[in-house]
Amino acid sequence: MGHNTTVNIRTVALVGHGATGKTTLAETLLATAGAISSHGSVERGNTVCDFDAQEKELGHSLNSAMFTLDWLNTQVHMIDTPGYPDFAGQAIGALAAVDTALIVINAQTGIELSTERMMRLAAGRNLCRMIVINKIDADNVDLPRLVGEIRERFGRECMLLDLPAHHAQDVVELLGHDSGDSDFESVANAHRALIDQIVEEDEDLLARYLDEGTDPSIDELHAPFEKALREGHLIPILFVSARTGAGIPQLLDVLARLAPNPTEGNPPPFYKGEPGDPDSVPFHAEPDANQHVLAHVFKVVSDPFIGKLGVFRVHQGTIRKDSQLFVGDTKRPFKVGHLYRLQGKENIEVEALVPGDIGAIAKIDEIEFDCVLHDSHDEDHIHLKPLEFPQPMQGLAVETQRKADEQRLFDVLHKLEIEDPCFKVERHPTTNETVIRGLGDMHLRAKLARMAQQYKIELNTRPPQIAYRETITAKAEGHCRHKKQSGGAGQFGEVMLRVEPLERGAGFEFVDIVKGGTIPGVFMAAVEKGVRQALEDGVVGGFPVHDLRVIVHDGKSHSVDSKDIAFFSAGRKATIDAIRSSSPIILEPVVDIEVLAPEAAIGDLTGDLSSKRGQVTGTQPRGVGTISISGKVPLAELDDYQGRLKSLTGGQGSYSISFSHYAPVPAGTQQQLASQRKSVGLEDD
Repeated sequence: MGHNTTVNIRTVALVGHGATGKTTLAETLLATAGAISSHGSVERGNTVCDFDAQEKELGHSLNSAMFTLDWLNTQVHMIDTPGYPDFAGQAIGALAAVDTALIVINAQTGIELSTERMMRLAAGRNLCRMIVINKIDADNVDLPRLVGEIRERFGRECMLLDLPAHHAQDVVELLGHDSGDSDFESVANAHRALIDQIVEEDEDLLARYLDEGTDPSIDELHAPFEKALREGHLIPILFVSARTGAGIPQLLDVLARLAPNPTEGNPPPFYKGEPGDPDSVPFHAEPDANQHVLAHVFKVVSDPFIGKLGVFRVHQGTIRKDSQLFVGDTKRPFKVGHLYRLQGKENIEVEALVPGDIGAIAKIDEIEFDCVLHDSHDEDHIHLKPLEFPQPMQGLAVETQRKADEQRLFDVLHKLEIEDPCFKVERHPTTNETVIRGLGDMHLRAKLARMAQQYKIELNTRPPQIAYRETITAKAEGHCRHKKQSGGAGQFGEVMLRVEPLERGAGFEFVDIVKGGTIPGVFMAAVEKGVRQALEDGVVGGFPVHDLRVIVHDGKSHSVDSKDIAFFSAGRKATIDAIRSSSPIILEPVVDIEVLAPEAAIGDLTGDLSSKRGQVTGTQPRGVGTISISGKVPLAELDDYQGRLKSLTGGQGSYSISFSHYAPVPAGTQQQLASQRKSVGLEDD
């Protein structure tokens, strides 16, 4: 596989729900393009993309995997991503590295949870989108109905680019054909609708098309096709069978001839400034090999053999072996000792990477997920707009079975955390708990299995405390005079403040309106530190306090006895005093839940969710005999849900959750949580 130029590169992510056949599709694409000599299978555990031991054992992807193939003198960089919602972090991260998202749909099960999520996220990143319907040769498929559902859900811009023919053994391409046989729908009508949609993007072409009544050539349609893709006016639908190879050459043709190269795709949303700074300005990366280097790290791997591996997309300039690069805003450069292109588990060393290339660098400790690599301080303070990741809510409290593993535990957890933006590690000093959080039971079980297999650490687990929060519902005043005299120098600080509720999700605001120096400015940082400590410790149940504004408006000091510690203590106690008078409440996390189960279990499942303070918001057919139930339910009610679901569905159900919002707990629960705080001696003095 030789060196290529930017205009001959395509970058594509295979995304979609689990079991749509993305990994098998990747294998068939590689085999058809001649990149591999034999076609592997998920069942035999010998595919290019599912090379991890856990993936082979489970029979589905856990991580994104990169591979490259050549077709029609075009180099196609592709990322195969996991489809199950528990591993969404890997799939979402891949969107930062590509110009085109191929949303793969299983013809048997239709539109599923991850289908909708990835369509929405890809649109939010201004990526070109194409829909690939796989398994068209399977039993019990209704392709006309599925196409109708796609258009109903995602818009009339979803247009057929080919049609299955000869009982799904082949497909007929529609841009260049206005007649022929197909398994459903008229080739002539589908061809005409597609041409009409594309020519609308070019006024001159449209005028000639209307005047002459003849179809433009494929070359003439390329530019308006690209424009329609970029602007979301066209989402092509293609049909394939990864098992038989039907439609695979046509899909490769579309990627090579019609998908945008890095100079044509919508520019990535870089900005110059600091995250959250309202004065930051957009930055346009030039996909020019001769400019300064600008690359974005979208994946980090802790490889047991070569160490930390940073996987990146080059957006500008050329990265060469022995280049000097900076990580983010660091002042000290590092030298690129080895430069890799990834082909599944293989790291293929290369001499250079140009805009559009996806590559990797090993053994650079400073590289982190989402960082920017560059070769000039002209590109300091440049960031890529962050991706929208789901919040990890499912948790397990963990402890090592062997005392000797305690120190290693945190090193291993850190490695797992830097690899996965949806895996978080928390340490709760008040309960002495180490809690790992992920997107679901399957996500956490995969992490535990990896720790046992790769790192030889066995853990005991138990349900963690729920991540409750506290907030206030009314304005209130707080006051504390901290005075201590114990011989010699004393301590004195007095703080007067008030608290005000903010909208849910607003966080915390600290406001200083002290006039006349009643609290000298040098002590205000200590006051704020005390306020934040009170909020972190909580007042009602010992949970962090959110969504309020604290306004310090007056106080007193002493010329000799005032110290930071005095104002820290006064600020903390004044905050507690105010919160106690502000009608505080405890909030609990509420999650969106989707349950996939046999239709026969719908009554039992909806009844169970309702009994657990849940609210069913909708049901949707998902293939033959399967139903999807959507709803909202307090996270505290899901501790034993996996077991309940297994019992209610005979082991045939599955579910996924994502954070929705925080809501007040019932009054009885608040009293119980407050009593627990007092019983362990954590009430505030």
